[in-house]
Parts: sequence; structure tokens; C-alpha cells
Amino acid sequence: MAAGGGGRNVPLCSAQHGPRAAPLDGMRRDGGGDPYWSRPESRVWTVMLLLGTCLLYCTRVTVPICAVALSTYFDWDKKQSGVVLSSFFWGYCLTQIIGGHISDQIGGEKVLLLSASAWGFLTVLTPLLTHVTSAHLVFMTCSRFLMGLLQGVYFPSLASLLSQKVRESERAFTYSTVGTGSQFGTLVIGGVGSLLLDWYGWESVFYFSGFLTLLWVYCTCKYLLSEKDLIIPVDYLMKGLSISKQTKVPWKQLFKKAPIWAVIVAQLSTASTFFTLLSWLPTFFKETFPESKGWVFNVVPWLVAIPTSLFSGFLSDHLINQGYKTITIRKFMQVIGSGVSSIFALCLGQTSSFCKAIVFASASVGLQTFNHSGISVNVQDLAPSCAGLLFGVGNTGGALLGVICVYLAGYLIETTGSWIAVFNLVAAVNSIGLCAFLVFGEAQRVDTDSAYMDL
Repeated sequence: MAAGGGGRNVPLCSAQHGPRAAPLDGMRRDGGGDPYWSRPESRVWTVMLLLGTCLLYCTRVTVPICAVALSTYFDWDKKQSGVVLSSFFWGYCLTQIIGGHISDQIGGEKVLLLSASAWGFLTVLTPLLTHVTSAHLVFMTCSRFLMGLLQGVYFPSLASLLSQKVRESERAFTYSTVGTGSQFGTLVIGGVGSLLLDWYGWESVFYFSGFLTLLWVYCTCKYLLSEKDLIIPVDYLMKGLSISKQTKVPWKQLFKKAPIWAVIVAQLSTASTFFTLLSWLPTFFKETFPESKGWVFNVVPWLVAIPTSLFSGFLSDHLINQGYKTITIRKFMQVIGSGVSSIFALCLGQTSSFCKAIVFASASVGLQTFNHSGISVNVQDLAPSCAGLLFGVGNTGGALLGVICVYLAGYLIETTGSWIAVFNLVAAVNSIGLCAFLVFGEAQRVDTDSAYMDL
């Protein structure tokens, strides 16, 4: 990675001090030659990024998992809980675009690790700081807002990194594999977190996820990055903060193209509905089926989502390698991810059986992972040179709509006393995004003036 000359250096993480581990066999760390990862390199990075995504969600879902306990502890009603839950997305939407752009300039791995260090420390400190303030609602709202700011850069940085390091024929499976970290993380925090919550109280859930995140950052810095990679020259970072007028990316033309807006609208729709389910499903099960065990409804849906995500990536890459057009496969995956999953969400609001509710929730959450092989990689199809920034634009919209949907869900529950309206909202928003992508979606590259290749 090129460095700016003469500027002050910012250490990426403390792992640079002391003796460094030898490079793993078969891994290319000099950045020369083929820009794509070698197979050994790709495997190791895929596993580590999967773990990073897992821990991202472990820390993100701490508050939803502990929502009922926190409401009881701090005497919050549903509207106040909705404010705390939705505040995450206010922060989340503010760093998406700039995080993606900086990643396109200096490398997604650097941005990922810097942000992970910060949100790991914040998660560990949150329960400690609640005991030194009396304004608990204000503090937890600000804490979640800051958590959103720090985690907002993660997926744009991931999209930027994979678009530059993974070949197109392998992107769907790689992204789907890394994406299973979101379900695996929710699964881990749902299972272990529920047990910790029952045994040691809500504070232990924060300590568990925070310390594991810091351990992941240390291991990644120590074993996957060279000494040079751990230093970010300040002047080079400042260049990444501004979008040069002489950039090779034709921004005006880019945002005039219907496929770009189609994938953005679809992305903001799926992101916002996923955030809504992520935030309110634990409370839905706890209140609708009060005798049920938390480790069941917090684990089973996300356990199902892991193999479905892997299968969607494998199926997508296999069909493309068999000669099917890329856009046909992307749209097929999106129909399952947004359309079929919404049907099961609607069924969830109509059932009074705990077993059926688990089945419907598992199907809805599991099938949503087909989005990883649809719109999530379609951004990389359209504009690999600025995939991080474009992914950030879509996720910013998703976070903004997520704020509205999460708060609106709490409002609907509080005023109507019914969960049906919440799942109707999820289905309606998903349908809008799906229709936009089916009508206007494409998979030909649009970030270059050269002749397009019809994929």
C-alpha cells in the first residue's frame, strides 16, 4: 500500500510493538503482482473476517438481547426502549459513506481494525460508566449512537476490501461466508449472552463481547498484517478524507444510472428491515411466549441462517460458472432474500404457537441471507473501483430508514398492543426494494468510460 511522503504516522493498533510473528506459509504480504489474494491468503482472511463480522454483531446485539433486563433495571417503557434501540442507527448512518471512501483510498483492512478497536473498548466501558451517572436513558442513548458511528464503517470497508482482493467468480461465496458472521454472532450472543444474562446479569454480556473483539483485533494485527501495514501516514489519511475532483470515477454519470439507484434502494430496504427484526425479535418472543427460553429463540433462527447463507453463495457462484447471466442470478437470489423471507415474516405475526413462530422466524431470517448473493455483491459488479463508497451510500439510507422502522415498530406495539403491524411493515419495505431491483437492476460495470461488458 503506497504511503504519503514525510507525514506523521498513526499506529493502527498496539500489536506493532514487540516481536512480530512470521508470515503464514503461502501468504503474499508485499502487495506486489496480482492484486487479488492467493488461495491460502483468501482462506485465512475469509475466516478472520467471518470472526470479525461475528464479533461486530456480538457487540451490536448486546442491547437488544438485554432490552427487557435493561428496561426493568432502568424502568423504561417501550417508547424509551425504542429510543435507545434506534439511536444506534442515527450514528450508523453518519460514517457509512466516508468510511467506504477512506477504505477505497487506504485499504479496507486498516479501517476495519481501527473501528473494531474503538467499539471493543466502548462495549467494555459501557456497564462501568452506567454506575457513575444518574441519566441512564441519555447515557445509553449516546453510547448506542457512538457505537453506531464506529460500526458504520465496517460493511463499506468490507465491500471495498473484497472488491479489490477477490475475483468476481468467487465474490458471492466469499461475501456469503463472511456474511454468516452476522448470524453466527447473533447466535453466539443469543446463546451465551442469554446464559450470562440469567447467571451474572446484563453487564456480563457487554464484557464478554467487548473483550473478545479486542482479542480479535490483536490477533489480526499480529498474524495477518506486516509492520508496514500497521502504520497509516497522516497526510495519506487526509487525502482519503476528500474526494478529489480528478478522480477517475465519473461521479455525476454514476449517480445518473438507474442500476446504481436500484441497488441502493434495494439495499436500504433490506438493511432497514433486517435491523428491525434484529432489534425487536427478542422482545417479541419474550412477551408473546413468556414461558419460552431465551436461548431457544435467540439461537435457532440465527443457527439456521448460517448454512442458508453459505448455500446461497455456493449456489450463486456455481450457476454463474455454469454460464447463467450474472444479473439473472443476482435477481433470483434477491427474490428469495426479500420476497420469500417477507412471506414468512407475515406468517410470524399471525401464529400463536411457539413452535410455529420459531419455524417462521428461522425461515425469514435464514432466507434473508440470500441478499448476500444478490444486492450485496451487485455493488461490486457495478463499480469495483468505488464499491466501498457506494455500499456506504446504500447502508446510510438503510440506517436512516432503520431508525424510522425500529422506532415506528416500538410505537406501533405500544399504541396497538399487536405485533402484526410490525411484520406488515417489514414486508412492505422489502417489497419496495425488491421491485426496484427487479425492474432496474443490472450487473454491467458502470464506473468506467470503457465499453461495458454485458454480464
